[in-house]
Amino acid sequence: MTQQTLYRRLRDMRDHFTPPPGLAWPEISDGKIVMMMSPRPRHQLTATRVRDRIVPQLPDGLGVFEATDTDDEGLGKLRVPDLHVCAYDAMETDAPLDPREITLAIEIVSPSNPDNDYRDKTRDYPAMGIPHYLILDPRDGTWTYQWGIGRTEGRPAYENRLHLPYGKPVTLVTELGTWTVETTGLPRYSAKDMGLEPE
Repeated sequence: MTQQTLYRRLRDMRDHFTPPPGLAWPEISDGKIVMMMSPRPRHQLTATRVRDRIVPQLPDGLGVFEATDTDDEGLGKLRVPDLHVCAYDAMETDAPLDPREITLAIEIVSPSNPDNDYRDKTRDYPAMGIPHYLILDPRDGTWTYQWGIGRTEGRPAYENRLHLPYGKPVTLVTELGTWTVETTGLPRYSAKDMGLEPE
């Protein structure tokens, strides 16, 4: 079975799947369906605040969109960024979004599966052609910005990485403009969010 055939079968399964309570729509990567917990309120608050801070800086025709199926059948990957920046025109389709339409993908780290954002999507997003990737981590109040697709060990990979605490602004220098995301005041997860006993 080819990678594309396996992907189409997984995609068909996903398209006929209703997530049980507490789970979000699954993603597909490396020949597997990737299940995630539904976002917590602080996750969604982070997404809303970041979107509100980016939108006023965007030129006409660009927007910040949430949780959109983004697939690359050739790679056998379907990802659903928490937020992404792309042209309004790219969203006027019934099909999943072409990842090459995305200028910036943003993920807010889940307490239940941080490797999905730090390891797996750091591998998948440059392979899919997404040039800028911002990770916000409410667990420890840090952000990681990666950009500039090159090659490492024969595979597409981000060539640049900056990792700093909340309170330091993120300056995103993209082909479509330079945008600054102020991270002061972004929420942090509680002990309960992270499944820890309260102190």
